[in-house]
Amino acid sequence: MWPPSGYEEIEFAAEVANWIYSQLQCVLPQNIIGDLHKFAVAGHSRGGYAAFALALGHAKTPLKVKISALAGVDPVAGTSIKDQLEPKILDYVASSMNLTIPVTVIGSGLGDQSVFPMSPACAPDGVNHKEFFYECKPPCSHFVATDYGHMDFLNDQLNLIGDLARAGCKGCWPWVSRNPLRSSAGGILVAFLETYFKGESHDYLAILHKPSLAPAKLDPVQFKDSSNIAQV
Repeated sequence: MWPPSGYEEIEFAAEVANWIYSQLQCVLPQNIIGDLHKFAVAGHSRGGYAAFALALGHAKTPLKVKISALAGVDPVAGTSIKDQLEPKILDYVASSMNLTIPVTVIGSGLGDQSVFPMSPACAPDGVNHKEFFYECKPPCSHFVATDYGHMDFLNDQLNLIGDLARAGCKGCWPWVSRNPLRSSAGGILVAFLETYFKGESHDYLAILHKPSLAPAKLDPVQFKDSSNIAQV
């Protein structure tokens, strides 16, 4: 009922990364060899914050593996600008994050809206996907699923706590399928990793230049390269 602190979540993430480095091969089929020179971290909501914080070096636990790519799925770094999770990773300066790896950020168009008047949004302005993209150095991409909310990325069937959290978050109407959103997010992540891990950029560039290819409406779609931000 009470979530761990930001520091604790970062340490959990570091422990998982180190387990992957030392133990993953033991549980893979013999014909599958993990390439730890191509290691990505990703997360949703607070998990997105934790993934960024881990890549930024905020874990006390030394990492045994080098992070090569980073993805945030509607990342959230707190409840407001004045109430960021600790350790704070947002400083509201363009391209200020000390990251030299490729990044993609997928956001929800409805996440910064409240369900009821005066109630908090689940992905508030100032600590959501827009600020993460703003502070990322290139290369970095940004995709916003216009018609979906913060909890729409998750499974339809959740536990009691998940259902309560979903009820407090603005999202698509109950009769609207969330599958287009999930397919779009999954496709973006695969295309992103294929570009930077395998050198196969056709699908990634196609989505950037023609967002209508995605099952869900994506607007805006942005790509930050060097000092320029191109909005498609």
